[in-house]
Amino acid sequence: MGLLDQCEEVFGTSDLYQVLGVRPGSSEAEIRRGYRKVSLQVHPDRVTEAEKEAATQKFQTLGRVYAVLSDKEQRAVYIEQGTVNEEADISSQDRDWMEYWRLLFKKVTVADIKNFEDKYKGSEEELADIKQAYLEFQGDMDSIMESVLCSTTKDESRIRDILKKAIEAQELPAYTAFTKESAKKQRSRKRRGDKEAKEAEAVREELGLEAGADSLRNLIQSKQKNREKDMNSFLAALEAKYSGNSQKGGKKGKK
Repeated sequence: MGLLDQCEEVFGTSDLYQVLGVRPGSSEAEIRRGYRKVSLQVHPDRVTEAEKEAATQKFQTLGRVYAVLSDKEQRAVYIEQGTVNEEADISSQDRDWMEYWRLLFKKVTVADIKNFEDKYKGSEEELADIKQAYLEFQGDMDSIMESVLCSTTKDESRIRDILKKAIEAQELPAYTAFTKESAKKQRSRKRRGDKEAKEAEAVREELGLEAGADSLRNLIQSKQKNREKDMNSFLAALEAKYSGNSQKGGKKGKK
C-alpha cells in the first residue's frame, strides 16, 4: 500500500503535514518536533496490549512520513506533485522504525536539560522563540510563557523587557494584549506559576532528587501547561532542539 493511502487509512488524512501536525512551510526542526510529539502519543511501548497492533501500524507510518518530509528531494516531489516517490518509500518500508526512532531521540537526562537550559537562556535561539511566540499569540503573555522553553515566573520580567525593546525598535507590533495587560491577569499568572513550582518541589522531594534541580523543576512544571498538558510534549520540543543541534550534517544517519 502506498504511503498516502496508508496515512488515509490509519490517520484519516493523506496530507503528510497534517499527520505530523505541522504546517507545509515548516522548518526541519519543526517537522522533527512534530514527528517526535505524535510518535510519543502512539508509541507501542506506551499503550495497552489491545492497542499495540494499531499503535505499531501508526508508528511505522509516522516513520515513513518523517522519512519523506525530512528528505529534501522527496519533500520537493511531494510539494510540487502531491505524490510520494514510491520507489524511495518502498526501500524504507523494511526499516526497523523503533531503532530508527531511538537513534533520532536519545533519552534526555537532568544533566542534558541543565546543559540545554544554560545555553538556551539568553541565546539568539531563545530570542527568536520569544519573538515568534509573541507574534503567534498576538501578545498574550499566558500563552507566551507557556510556549517558550524553560521559562518560569522568574523569567517573565526578562522576557517582558525583551519584547518591550523589540516593540520600541519596531521589530514587533504593539499588540494590545501585551501593552495593556491588566495587573490582575499578571497576578493570576504568577499565582499559577508559584503553585506549579510548589507541586514540582513536592514531586522532587517524593522522588528524592537533589535540591536545586531547577531544570527538572521546569520539566515537571511544563506538565501543567495548558497548551501541552503532557511532560512528553516538553521533551519533544527540547529533544528536537537539543539532539538536533548535535546531529546536523549527519542527514543519512538521523532523518
